[in-house]
Amino acid sequence: MKRLINYTPSRGSRWLLGLVPFALVAMVYLALSNARLAENPDDRLLPSPATMADTFSQLATEASVRTGTIPLWDDTFASLERLGLGIAISALIGLIVGLFTGGLPLVRAKLSPLVTVVSLIPPMAILPILFIAFGTGEMAKVALIVIGVAPFLIRDLQNYALRLPDEQLIKAQTLGASSWQALTRVLLPQLTTRLIDSTRLALGSAWLFLIAAEAIAAQDGLGYRIFLVRRYLSMDVILPYVAWITLLAFVIDRVLALISRRSFPWYHAEAGDRE
Repeated sequence: MKRLINYTPSRGSRWLLGLVPFALVAMVYLALSNARLAENPDDRLLPSPATMADTFSQLATEASVRTGTIPLWDDTFASLERLGLGIAISALIGLIVGLFTGGLPLVRAKLSPLVTVVSLIPPMAILPILFIAFGTGEMAKVALIVIGVAPFLIRDLQNYALRLPDEQLIKAQTLGASSWQALTRVLLPQLTTRLIDSTRLALGSAWLFLIAAEAIAAQDGLGYRIFLVRRYLSMDVILPYVAWITLLAFVIDRVLALISRRSFPWYHAEAGDRE
């Protein structure tokens, strides 16, 4: 008898099994929504899928009277610009600092304690400080993402570098490699692949920091829109926006995974990638 732990579903089966929880959630929501709307047709807490679809369509196609722009796309582009800039800066800092702290013991002894302390500071706690220091413009929002994500990337890359076999650096030095060559030709390619995986893991936190910053001080963005309409209990706007954010996060995650597999097939072959 084949043990459950040894059973691996096929690709098609994985998709079907993955859809089951979503189908269950949808069924539960429909049941609760229908029950509330049957008691009160004007109930706003659990709007019907048709109502949410109509509202989402209006947000995606009709220009705002106040700004003259289409709300959904204006908010999406504003949020993605902030998120992309914050993630790019965080990845660059994480790769550079992680490379040197992971490869050079002298640098690690100096910077590792500082990085550890910074990573333990709740980013949301210093959000008021960022607004005071940088104002309520774009810099404060991007800075919050960087402060929240970069220390995680640095620590993850540093730990990954320390787990690599020492024989790699020893062989490189035996063949005459300098410290710079050992860092750039041995550690850097392997840390770059790890950086993509770490960034994918940090995306959820990055979205959290972005939404929080937009909710407090912004004139556009997905987080701004959600917190703007919450006072009116406009769940027909909030729920589609949450679903839209989730879809964007999923697409970004899949794009990063595809880039990693296409650019570094050897890494996924060694790791036994099962995605």
